[in-house]
Amino acid sequence: MLLLIKNPLIKTALPLALGALCVLGFAPFYFYPISILSIIGLICLWRDCTTAKQAAFAGFMYGLGLFGAGIYWIYISLHTFGGMPGFMAGLSTFLLAAFLSLFPAAVGALSKRISANQKHAFLIAVPVFWALADWVRSWIFTGFPWLTIGYSQLPQSPLAGYVPILGIYGTSFITVLVASLSCGFFTKNLMPACRRGTLIALLIITSGGGLLKLVAWSTPHGEPLSVSLLQGNVDQTIKWAPEIAEHTLNKYLGMAEQSAAKLIVMPETAMPVLSSNIPPEMISRLKQHAINNKGDILVGMVERENGEYFNSVLSYGSAETAVYRKSHLVPFGEFIPFKQVFGWIYRDWLNMPLSDLSRGGIHQQPMPVAGQQVAVNICYEDVFGEEIIRQLPAATLLVNVSNDAWYGNSYAADQHMQFSQARALETGRMMLRATNTGATAIIDTKGHVVAHAPHFVQTTLDGTVQGHTGATPYVRWGNWPFVIFSLITMLWLWRRNRAVRK
Repeated sequence: MLLLIKNPLIKTALPLALGALCVLGFAPFYFYPISILSIIGLICLWRDCTTAKQAAFAGFMYGLGLFGAGIYWIYISLHTFGGMPGFMAGLSTFLLAAFLSLFPAAVGALSKRISANQKHAFLIAVPVFWALADWVRSWIFTGFPWLTIGYSQLPQSPLAGYVPILGIYGTSFITVLVASLSCGFFTKNLMPACRRGTLIALLIITSGGGLLKLVAWSTPHGEPLSVSLLQGNVDQTIKWAPEIAEHTLNKYLGMAEQSAAKLIVMPETAMPVLSSNIPPEMISRLKQHAINNKGDILVGMVERENGEYFNSVLSYGSAETAVYRKSHLVPFGEFIPFKQVFGWIYRDWLNMPLSDLSRGGIHQQPMPVAGQQVAVNICYEDVFGEEIIRQLPAATLLVNVSNDAWYGNSYAADQHMQFSQARALETGRMMLRATNTGATAIIDTKGHVVAHAPHFVQTTLDGTVQGHTGATPYVRWGNWPFVIFSLITMLWLWRRNRAVRK
């Protein structure tokens, strides 16, 4: 197909458009079939490429479309709220998208090379390399797995049934495999037996995923729990201004005292002062209100200890005070990597508070609050499923506190919520999300949003949730089954290619 297109502009624009189209599979659109159709288009382009270089170019342009349209909100964070000049913010956003585009470029090139002497092996190589690329993207340079293709199938697609077993990267493999087999099904001159086999495989994969969605991977634990998730809607441009700190403190105190829920959750850094600077009488009132409700209040704030600063959540109430400190920090947002090299960016261009935090411990325990064992995670920590399960299966409930006000009225908050949906599905636990401006939500064990507060309004989202126990296959084994399977398959493809070439 690509070779039949003579116009260089169309050769460039087609994969770019396919990548941008893929974004419609993710939140807030949730149109999961379009992502698969987008990948089918790219695989057809790759299949018709004659060289690995052509496949790499098509993959790179697809990535620019996907990430350019999908993470444009980075510009808002850097320019509108970070104070970086517009040109530099735009360039930085483009460079990030270009870096991420190297992964689909590598998928195309490697798939083409490893299947050079075995035509049909290409249709297996693509999903293996794609899923591995998504996985590598989750940890290289501290990780940025945004728009991992498996998320596009949550929560409605039949393929979401594989998430509690294989995790999000295994689901990426299944998703791209469906696209790859679909591309093969429409191949010209395909033998009838192969076409029937491909159709049967597609039916087995999709129906199997649908049946897996019916499985209850966890069991209820304890009595249903009343919760209140507080959304203060504090403007990010003034959130850290000292002159409004007292107003913000009183706002959240008032919202908390109006709730009768056993578990009250405030967003990330809801209190815009150091924990040591919060008035003692305010802490006393929070504790007393939680005790009166026979529960606990979780409060996001910054701690200082021995000269180090931590992005933390503290509990106040009937249980002994517990603390969770954010472990997976955002590079350039919460810590400065290679400070001697990049420190000048903060001095000259950016005005971001909390840009040099310390990490909390990797293996922190769930908080015993409101009669449940609560696994707390802060901001984009819930993008990393392999880190969330560190507190499982002990945890009976998941809580994410975030502040996505940094990204304005963009797709970012909804995309972030979709990650929380994946974590709920992977673990068989309900997820509570308390945010500053959205998306504040309650998510059930199947990844469905059962309650969702409107964005950019001050509100309290009340509801009733249920704790759960048990361990999904993903909680037990993490990403290892997918990684081992992918590496073995990749080795098999390589050996077959060498054998055929000889």
